[in-house]
Formats: sequence, structure tokens, C-alpha cells
Amino acid sequence: MLPRARQLLTADRLAALVLPAPANPGLPLLLECGCGERAQFERAHIPGAGYLDTGDVERPPHWTRIPDAELLAVLLAQGIRHDSTVILYGRNNLAAARVAQLLLYAGVDDVRLLDGGFAAWLAAGLPCESGAPRAVSPAAASAAAFGAIFPRHPEYLIDTAQARALLAQEDGILASIRTEAEHLGLTSGYNYITARGDIPGAHWARAGDNGDVNSMSACQQANGAMKPAREIEQLWRAAGITRDHEVAFYCGTGWRASMAFFYAWLMDWPRISVYDGGWCEWSADPTNPIMPISSPFSRP
Repeated sequence: MLPRARQLLTADRLAALVLPAPANPGLPLLLECGCGERAQFERAHIPGAGYLDTGDVERPPHWTRIPDAELLAVLLAQGIRHDSTVILYGRNNLAAARVAQLLLYAGVDDVRLLDGGFAAWLAAGLPCESGAPRAVSPAAASAAAFGAIFPRHPEYLIDTAQARALLAQEDGILASIRTEAEHLGLTSGYNYITARGDIPGAHWARAGDNGDVNSMSACQQANGAMKPAREIEQLWRAAGITRDHEVAFYCGTGWRASMAFFYAWLMDWPRISVYDGGWCEWSADPTNPIMPISSPFSRP
């Protein structure tokens, strides 16, 4: 069993938590995370859910997280403190993973994810409601209102300078959560990223199907639920990535890397982070080396 098994919810377990009385203020804070999907949310969502757009927590050009003071303000506006229980889901569950990773970085004690996202809720035949997001009672707009040091886990995110340092570290690994076509340089994967290739010295940890930057099929079942932990660890071990390394996951802009991070966190890997800028930021700096197209990754 996963050490943090309760943090990954089936649809039935979530229903048991939120359906009896969605307006009960003692219930966990349930948030749908989307990217410009407010209209779809208002047509149908899990009863009692609020809505948080990823555009509120990350910004261009590299889609890195917003500054800490702004992130704190976003969380407080949603009524989130360090001791909150926050349950996240998405139509694209990578959006929820992105927010989950940032909440863990911030220091929220109890962050949970609906395994398989909104599709799992629908597949279970559970009810939906329409309309505006649930009203929230914002926390006081001050750093003290969070109730703990902010962020409490700065080690969960690294920047480009730290990524370079990790590559030079004997037990450090940059784990590329990208498709084969991306890592071979056949495509950048994104219409707003020009450069193709990958980071020299990184280990290719796989992501999903070529042509789909929203696929995590290497780590997920066909229904979007997490594969057994032993299968994911086997996959990463084959790439030279093990829990005794210090591992920073990255992808194009952070969503797939955040899901890989969340799975590693569920498995209680001790030294993990997300390289927030990922390929988008790395490739934008002409002083950073780029692995030649179609060259295999180095192996330890």
C-alpha cells in the first residue's frame, strides 16, 4: 500500500466525503482545477466544488509559478490555510496535479487528488450540479493567516541554476517526463516552444503517447488512474532513477512533471522536486546546452 494512500481518492471515496451535505462548512475544500474551463465547470461539476484556474498560479512566458506573495494571496482567497484539507480534481487531471504540487510546496498539510479526475466521477455514475463555484470564506489577506511559514517546502521547486547544479551532483538526477518524440527532438511538443531536443545528462523517465502532451500513459492506466506503485518504480528504475537519488522531475512546462512528483510523493520518495521552468525555460536560454536530436540519453 502507498504510504500516503488516503491522499489519492477513488470517486466512491470522494462521494462519501462530499455528497452528504456539500454546504457543510466542516467538509474538505473541494476544488476543480482547469485551464480556461470555467464555462464547462458551470455546466456540470462535482457538487460543492469551487474552481481554480491554473492561469491564477502560473504565468507566461515559461509558465512557472507566480511569485510567492501572489501565490499566498490566491490560496488565502480560496480559504486555504496550512491546516486545510484540500481535494483537487480536473477535466485534465494534470491541471489538478499542477495545483497539488504547488500546495505541497506552499505547505498545505492535507492535499488529496481524485484518481482519474472528473472522468472517474462521471464513469462512476455519480451526480453533478451546475452553476457558479461554491462560495468561499477567504482567509485574512496576510502572511500570518496561512498559519505557517510560507512556503514551507521551498525544496519542492527548483529553478534553472539549481537544475544545472543537480546535473553536476553525484546523486542528482533530472528526470524528463516527456514523450519519446519530445526527448528525441522530433517535436518540441508545444506550439509556443520552438527548440527541439532535451537536456544533456537528463534521464528519460517517459510520459505518455507521442503527440499528446497531456498523456501520462507510462504511469497511468487507460482510465487515467495511477498504475501500481511497483510498476512506476520499475519504469523509473530502468531509467536509472531510484528513491536514493535526489530527483527533479520536469516536462515542457510543469504539468506532467507535477503528476510524476505527486506519484513519487505518494510513494514517500524523500528528495524530490519539480524543475518548474522545464524544457520551456531551459531551451529559451542560449547558454544552456541542448542534447542533439535523436541522440539517446546518457545512462548512469
